[in-house]
Amino acid sequence: MKSIVITGGTDGIGAALARHRLSQGDAVTVIGRDEAKGAALAALGATFLPADLSLVSENRRLIAELHARGDSIDALVLCARYFRSHRHETAEGHEASFALEYLSRHLLGRGLLGLLDQATHPVVLNVSGPGLPKPEIRWDDPSLRNGYSGPVAQMQAGRANDLLGIGFPAAHPQARTRYVLVNPGPVATSFAGEYDPETAAFVKRMKRTAAPVDRAVGPLSDLIDTPPPDALSAWAGGRHVNPRTTPHDDHAAARLQRLTDHLLDR
Repeated sequence: MKSIVITGGTDGIGAALARHRLSQGDAVTVIGRDEAKGAALAALGATFLPADLSLVSENRRLIAELHARGDSIDALVLCARYFRSHRHETAEGHEASFALEYLSRHLLGRGLLGLLDQATHPVVLNVSGPGLPKPEIRWDDPSLRNGYSGPVAQMQAGRANDLLGIGFPAAHPQARTRYVLVNPGPVATSFAGEYDPETAAFVKRMKRTAAPVDRAVGPLSDLIDTPPPDALSAWAGGRHVNPRTTPHDDHAAARLQRLTDHLLDR
């Protein structure tokens, strides 16, 4: 039996993976905001931890709570995302997409590393978008106060997660935990978010051609059962891809770490 923690675990890919692993007899902890969906998964045997992961304070609370339980973690699966057509700033002053989809993953991956390294074959699965070229981080405006759009925010968070994975082995050279960036491809998830009419129409069209959510579960489950041997790897549509998309990625990853430290210290 494995111990699996899933963020964004009450919806979409996260919920489908939770149901599958529960059916295999695993101990599954799901983290999300929807208490009704969390209760439904709890009825199947999951542990539900409600949290707003766009808040740094909530991530730190969860890390403390999971450490207090003292259980090792075999797999940390990072799925939480929320699209916003209009810019939103959290109560802590962070742009919401960057906070939820990057800062949370940064905090949890590092904050739970001690529990992961206690497991036999630990792995972090960062469900994001590796293998695709993306614009560089807006180093002078990471909160996107100028020129915000939903796609720009998503691409920036995606680039940040690529760099998060790239920087992980260098930041933790002694870690036993494997870090895997996973792009499941176009999947008909719930596409949770706040959409303007044009984007909502696009999402509706995309759902008609996207693969069913359950199709993403098998590859993720396989990575949990048999983590890749490399400290960092990336997968897109079931294929191994290079996690680096530019010659400057290692430098950018170090720069992002410095920016992140600044954002979290303020």
